[in-house]
Amino acid sequence: MQESPRRVPPRRPAALAAAVAAAVLLMTAVAGCAKFDAALGKQWAIVNFKPTTTIATLLKVRAACSHVPNVRPDALPKDRKAPYMIYSVEFSTSNASDANLAQLQECLQKFPAVAGIDFEDTGDS
Repeated sequence: MQESPRRVPPRRPAALAAAVAAAVLLMTAVAGCAKFDAALGKQWAIVNFKPTTTIATLLKVRAACSHVPNVRPDALPKDRKAPYMIYSVEFSTSNASDANLAQLQECLQKFPAVAGIDFEDTGDS
């Protein structure tokens, strides 16, 4: 007597689609975690100016304090009008030492237009 061939259960498109969706979701979550981990070490200094500060003064302050080691000015906005520029002077300080931060603060405090400096990191946002 001949054995009948084993019957293979039919593939279910819904189950396959669910498995693919779960895999995509998992890969997205892993990629998101990697980006999150990369962003954890970010630090920056936000320079606050007095409301009457001119754009020319903002640029002068930014240029004058860009020499501090391990401190790099962030890109300026493309639209360089007063409402955008007053909050646009930021320095990346992720690699800066305490001495570098003190140098930056000392440089910025030389300018009467500077109202303050906020040192922040990703935990602050």
